[in-house]
Amino acid sequence: MKARWRSGALVGAFYLANLMQLAKAEEPLEIARQGAFFVGGAYRHTAAGTVMDGQMYVQFQIPRHKHHPYPIVMIHGQAQGGVNFLSTPDGREGWADLFLRRGYAVYVVDQPLRGRSAYHADLDGPLTPFSAEVVERAFTDPQAKPAWPQASRHDQWPGTGKPGDPAFDQFYASELDSSLEDRRMDELNRDDDVALLERIGPAVVLTHSRSGPFGWLVADARPDLVKAVVAVEPWGPPFRDARPVPPALKRPWGLTVAPMTFDPPAADPADLAAHEESEAQGPDKDKCWVMGAPRRTLPHLASTPILIVTGEASHHALYDHCTSQFLTAAGVTNDWMRLGDIGIHGNAHMMMLERNNAQIAAAIARWLGRVEAGGRRRPRWQATVGVALSD
Repeated sequence: MKARWRSGALVGAFYLANLMQLAKAEEPLEIARQGAFFVGGAYRHTAAGTVMDGQMYVQFQIPRHKHHPYPIVMIHGQAQGGVNFLSTPDGREGWADLFLRRGYAVYVVDQPLRGRSAYHADLDGPLTPFSAEVVERAFTDPQAKPAWPQASRHDQWPGTGKPGDPAFDQFYASELDSSLEDRRMDELNRDDDVALLERIGPAVVLTHSRSGPFGWLVADARPDLVKAVVAVEPWGPPFRDARPVPPALKRPWGLTVAPMTFDPPAADPADLAAHEESEAQGPDKDKCWVMGAPRRTLPHLASTPILIVTGEASHHALYDHCTSQFLTAAGVTNDWMRLGDIGIHGNAHMMMLERNNAQIAAAIARWLGRVEAGGRRRPRWQATVGVALSD
């Protein structure tokens, strides 16, 4: 059994050693400008008076040497905050700094109703947390009692992945309660993210997990402002969760709870005629729910470069192929980067915090570089045949 760090002195020494090592290994970041602001929100009346509700906090850093024309907007997932991208629980650089070092301007948000974005209990409804047990089972130590076949491959979490370990405790300290109103969550984030892009200009939108729908919705609402979508294990699979049985309808518009623009138009989710595949596409894959006739496309997403990223050991390895397949069937070409297939092994759902987070950021940056170079992607595969992006 692995030893656990328990005393405050040992935890302090652990982080001090990490920080000292980083100070020697990394050159100082060169920042031309940084700051924070809010977008969106509306004044609403409460018993206590008029308040602003639904606004979103944004912090940004502009590198001294900016090498890319479009910034990256990073949007965290369920029960999380923007801190997911700022640093790792064991004190290493997060994706915000890693992309900043590559010459990208970076904008990191706290979704409305959580973190540094205001929440009003009398206006915004109940919130729900993730327990430490859920976090351990799903994110940090899924290999201990594998609930999906791929979980046994997980080995990238920095520490034991259990309460009492300093990295786990730092991660769990960052957990935030989330809204139970999925459609409002979709709509608030869509509107605030559009307001952000209207303020800063066109950008790459990087989503993770529950924020996956926000990328699709923003690209649907303002395709002119979305230069690419990087969907890191986006909320899915389409329409219905595979578990429990019978599966619950979670995303009535396929990828989202809020409506999207289909052609021919769909007035109601029932128009999409969703049905389950007769057979799974592989021994370690869930069956997909797919659109029925008539074939409908997502015209506003058709010209947007899209990358889906899936960890080798994540529960998303069961069904991210369904998300890629849904987009392809809707006329949206997309690349699906299965990390294990490009030599990046052992990652679960919180890959931006794991030990090889810099390696994953580099793979995403290489894909973005090909998009920026004007070639969209190399090669331009159809995800329905199950071919992953190789590097």
